[in-house]
Amino acid sequence: MKRDILILSALCTCCNLFAEEITVKHLRYAGPYEIKDPFIVDSLDVNSKKFTDAELLKTAIPFNNVRESNRTLDAATTAGQSRNSSVSLASFYLNSDRYTDGTLQISGPGHYEVYIDNEKQTPANGELKLTLEPRRYEVVIKYLTAPDETNHIPKVIFKTDSKAVVTATTDPEKRYTLSDVFDGTRFRSVSLSPNGKYLLTAYQTTYPGGDTESFQQVTDRATGQVLMESNNHHYSWMPRSNRLYYTRKGMQGKELVTIDPATQAEEVLAHNLPDGWFNFAPTEDFLLFNITEEGPKKGEDLQEILVPDDRQPGWRTRSFIHKYDLATGVFQRLTYGHTSTSINDISDDGRYLLFTCSERELTKRPFSTTLLYRMDLQTLETELLLKDPFISYAQFSPDGKMLAITASGEAFNKIGLKIAPGQTSNMADGQLFLYDPASKQANPVTKDFNPSVQNFVWNKGDKQIYLQGEDKDCVRLYVLNPSTGKILPIPLKEDILSDFTIAETTPELVYFGESASNSQRLYSINLKKNTSVCLKDLSAGILKDVILGEVHDWNFRAAAGDTIYGRYYLPPHFDPNKKYPLIVNYYGGTSPTERSLENRYPSHVYAALGYIVYIIQPSGATGFGQEFSARHVNAWGLRTGDEIIEGTKKFCAEHNFVDTKKIGCIGASYGGFMTQYLQTKTDIFAAAISHAGISDITSYWGEGYWGYSYSALASANSYPWNARDMYTLQSPLFNADKINTPILFLHGTVDTNVPVGESIQMFTALKLLGKPTAFVQVVGQNHQILDYKKRAEWNKTIYAWFAKWLKDQPEWWNAMYPEKAL
Repeated sequence: MKRDILILSALCTCCNLFAEEITVKHLRYAGPYEIKDPFIVDSLDVNSKKFTDAELLKTAIPFNNVRESNRTLDAATTAGQSRNSSVSLASFYLNSDRYTDGTLQISGPGHYEVYIDNEKQTPANGELKLTLEPRRYEVVIKYLTAPDETNHIPKVIFKTDSKAVVTATTDPEKRYTLSDVFDGTRFRSVSLSPNGKYLLTAYQTTYPGGDTESFQQVTDRATGQVLMESNNHHYSWMPRSNRLYYTRKGMQGKELVTIDPATQAEEVLAHNLPDGWFNFAPTEDFLLFNITEEGPKKGEDLQEILVPDDRQPGWRTRSFIHKYDLATGVFQRLTYGHTSTSINDISDDGRYLLFTCSERELTKRPFSTTLLYRMDLQTLETELLLKDPFISYAQFSPDGKMLAITASGEAFNKIGLKIAPGQTSNMADGQLFLYDPASKQANPVTKDFNPSVQNFVWNKGDKQIYLQGEDKDCVRLYVLNPSTGKILPIPLKEDILSDFTIAETTPELVYFGESASNSQRLYSINLKKNTSVCLKDLSAGILKDVILGEVHDWNFRAAAGDTIYGRYYLPPHFDPNKKYPLIVNYYGGTSPTERSLENRYPSHVYAALGYIVYIIQPSGATGFGQEFSARHVNAWGLRTGDEIIEGTKKFCAEHNFVDTKKIGCIGASYGGFMTQYLQTKTDIFAAAISHAGISDITSYWGEGYWGYSYSALASANSYPWNARDMYTLQSPLFNADKINTPILFLHGTVDTNVPVGESIQMFTALKLLGKPTAFVQVVGQNHQILDYKKRAEWNKTIYAWFAKWLKDQPEWWNAMYPEKAL
């Protein structure tokens, strides 16, 4: 008997070992708001209910009243008395360091309502069951006090039996979370009027839950005054006349309408406009349309596939160029055939058109050749200027005599290459060439320029070329003097340039961007004075009350002698004397992991969950020069994987706050391949996540919509029949038996880039090998998870997996994916 009592006592002690009771000691207070009884027209309402004092609690009071209140009261105090009934607001914040369940107990007022993050809750007998994720929760209690009754501040207690550290506070400070990434207003594009006097800015607002709203504003650059705002029309600037244009439905069909932004006076330029996407001619007297035509439809039951790309929806649809004369309404076809033609540019005098088409050449990398034509729009005489598989887009110089052409380094018989002997160029590393059609000479002006060119504008005003390019983990802006070939950086206030616009007749440039620790900001630059002004700071609102950890650069010299760049993120309130789990992230595709706050894998969110985050930029990434990016080609993990392992080990050795037994890694697409590949080479990782990762290079090469064409870049001139060792030995699937790390596979079920079978077969292999693994399919999603709700759950799946394996906290994972007796 005595022994049973001792055992029972020990069990009770264990059960209460981690029980925690958090008493809310202080609440922010707003009120009291006196509420008088309404005039009673009838004794019963429409639902046959009598009026009670509880009806007064339905009085709407903005919660911002309590958020902005400076009055804080102790839970044990009172807020006085009122002669009439009154409603008060009391609020506080709950924060948990992990996923946990608990109970919120509320006592005191006879009538009250509870809201958590603006959502009304339904307590039962004064208790509210809560599940807390590791973030801040706002709790607002709206309560009623009867006439001449003492206004007692509610007493609130939170109870949990877990090891979670839960705090209650009136301090609004919060960690960075998914809602901060998803929700709010963002810039989408900027465009200056030709004279620089007006700025057209496009925005998109995302609301909690995923609803979005797009709108545009026109502002006066001198005063900052908003002249126009619309969410009904899509405005663009006329090429020269500083007027906006848009299309709308009219009595005689589609109308083309222009607006003076100063007076908002409208003028209809055309009636019965054809459907389709169009370009305004610089002379403003005609439009060039891209008109689509559908090819022969496939059968419903049996479908013949003509070429690999014929599997793609819409591949048989072609587009052709048409000219619409605004004076006469004549709509003339300019190109005809079964090969699509694409508008590149129109000369400033409106005389010539540059357009391209693609000629399929499946037996030779890169499997198609681009043909660049110049058409005289008066005579329709057309000249083939270039036939090159490695060019992509061309633009006239302001005088129409030269062309600027984006391409890979292999264009123009490889004159732009700057790679080591034996290497093949990474076609994703963008280069710019100046081409003289008269002499047929090309100048590789970015050959010695390490950033990868993404976009350019040849400005008609100052005759300079403005380049947007990846520079290591940043996106920067440069100006190229076409006469001298000299390239100079334009100083920006942000690390990631998102969009820019230049006026034609004034030295005015406007851009927006973000950095590692701030969201979007909009700036103007006077190019003559080299001065910069912040026009709008969206980041301030997005990050209100948010605390971010520090971000530091950290580079190392790899065994091969190169400097490998990287950076790391610390949790908020970082304690250098503690040990933290580490998450390592690396590039997908071949672009560097950019230095932005908001992206698909937001590092500050991971840091806010208590992780150190190490971003490494290993060999193969663009933005570090052609030789560096060429290391991606025909490697499939070679060197790149070694650098990730070496960098992780050296990072841990230099930073003793890392728990070396709790290191995780994550990557997507090619980065997902890298995640799998790394586990075949090392056991330093305690957990790994592969999203849409490639497990078998051969099956990806043949099955993905762009598998064979991406392989023109990543596996140049290497095929399963002539490079079988690379396709097998470098494929994680063929090395699955070497994996010991718990891997989570995530994949959209309709991924057309990397088919879901890549995760299925690797998951199957690890299950057959008895290795720890999990597989979560995101139904109806493609390569990227774009649906708001699914994207949130997908992210939480990632957090739960890392919590389980890197923090020994399986509760979140078990709640999302409980064990099943199957």
